[in-house]
Amino acid sequence: MDEIRIEGLKVYAHHGVYPQESEQGQNFLVSVYLQIDAREAGKYDDLSQSVDYGQVCALIHSFMKEHTYMLLEAVTENMAREILLRYQTVKSAKVRVSKPNAPIPYPFSDVSVAVERSWHQAYVSFGSNVGDREEYIRNGLLALENEADIFLLATSSMIETEPYGGVEMDPVLNGAVRLKTLLTPYELLEVLRRIEEAAGRERTVHWGPRTLDLDILFYDDLILEEEYLTIPHIDMKNRDFVLGPMMELAPGLVHPVYRKTIQDMWNELQEKK
Repeated sequence: MDEIRIEGLKVYAHHGVYPQESEQGQNFLVSVYLQIDAREAGKYDDLSQSVDYGQVCALIHSFMKEHTYMLLEAVTENMAREILLRYQTVKSAKVRVSKPNAPIPYPFSDVSVAVERSWHQAYVSFGSNVGDREEYIRNGLLALENEADIFLLATSSMIETEPYGGVEMDPVLNGAVRLKTLLTPYELLEVLRRIEEAAGRERTVHWGPRTLDLDILFYDDLILEEEYLTIPHIDMKNRDFVLGPMMELAPGLVHPVYRKTIQDMWNELQEKK
């Protein structure tokens, strides 16, 4: 991946734990390393295909001036997020903030905190089989789209399937979305649960009726198995209500555990019927 580097940008700002730091201020040195695809900009000598590092410097300068944080960790975290939200062609941003005049009573050359944050691609399934199913789904997707750190990239058609899991209930309206996000898997799960709760979702019966069901299917190539979160979503190779929508969104996507494409799993599932 190509990179734009801005190193040692000096900004006088007001960040720190001690009152004199937030009130009087001090010099900070900011360095950022932006991962981009610079090929088109280089081929055609076209700044619109890249990121204007002068504008990035202006953003950093104003960000440092307009905010006050106690911790360098908070400065770097929020600045990385601001850069990624402002310049979405940036794949990832590493931000390092140095505090050369930190109030430490020992000889030192520098104190700094660095973080690296990236966009992640995820697939989320949606389903409903209570009340106005389409309305629950539309409102849920709108709530998802309104999250600042989430951008919906594509949405599948809605398909109706029979309930899964052996519980007698009405047919389920299903689909899936492809999105990019700055959230971790756990933060994304928290957002999905909050949207489900706003739709009146009650988890009283396993595999039971639901106003709105939102599940993480894939998150990059992550493989995760914990008590409350499994990625990729469990047993999708046997679930046509997952594979059907995913066939629209990403038939060539490779399952990181099964090492099969969505198309392969779909074909195998159809042969079983």
